[in-house]
Amino acid sequence: MTRITNQRPTRRRNGRRSPLASVALLLIGLLATGGAYALVTSSATASTTAQTQATIEEGEKLFLANCATCHGQGAVGTTDGPYLIGVGAAAVDFQVGTGRMPLAASGPQAEAKPVQFTDEQIEALALYVATLGDGPGIPEARYLTGEGNVAVGAEIFRINCAMCHNVAGAGGALTEGKYAPDLRNVEPVHVYEAMVTGPQNMPVFNDLNITPEEKADVIAYLEYLNNNPSPGGLELGSLGPVSEGLFVWIFALGSIVGVTVWLTSKAN
Repeated sequence: MTRITNQRPTRRRNGRRSPLASVALLLIGLLATGGAYALVTSSATASTTAQTQATIEEGEKLFLANCATCHGQGAVGTTDGPYLIGVGAAAVDFQVGTGRMPLAASGPQAEAKPVQFTDEQIEALALYVATLGDGPGIPEARYLTGEGNVAVGAEIFRINCAMCHNVAGAGGALTEGKYAPDLRNVEPVHVYEAMVTGPQNMPVFNDLNITPEEKADVIAYLEYLNNNPSPGGLELGSLGPVSEGLFVWIFALGSIVGVTVWLTSKAN
């Protein structure tokens, strides 16, 4: 006799994972990665923000201690110093970073002198003033490498700068005791900042006048002048025909007159 048993047929495992399980694992992985990234980013941002705020507060203290006497609390200006709201970080970095500020004494213009603050203090002052109003910021490092087009930079410099600074960047005299400073061996960042802020008698060359790339070309030209001495020999200060003419009158013609007098005295 055959015995019949009621048994359910067993399913054979084929080793495949359900599509829903794959989707669930993918979602879990994305959520975990996104959460970790958000946590790290928010922590880094909070840390950076706190550090920046501390720097700004330090800059305000430095400003009140060293600058407010002339520029007023809040940089609103006084009879002894101009209004600084909106000048931007670049103006502060240029003026303080070249030693022109704090001003040593009143005069036709502020002269470059040894810097009175550390790099960290200058950064703090610049950040503080930048918070008071929009203005030109510190230029990007890619424009300060000196690797621009020297030929283009030379042309731009001759058209826009040489009438005051001399084609060799040696500077020159202006009216009322003012002068265009010597640009040789000036830091590229300060050259760029001077172009965008227009310190003292210098006009402002914003990005519509001279693009950042063209400013980089001008810096490349000045770097070329720094690294390549005059092929003509004695530079005489690179001041052009004035110094050359003076040299001729005093030394060349003086020598001729001296030789003439000597020959005449020998003949007599």
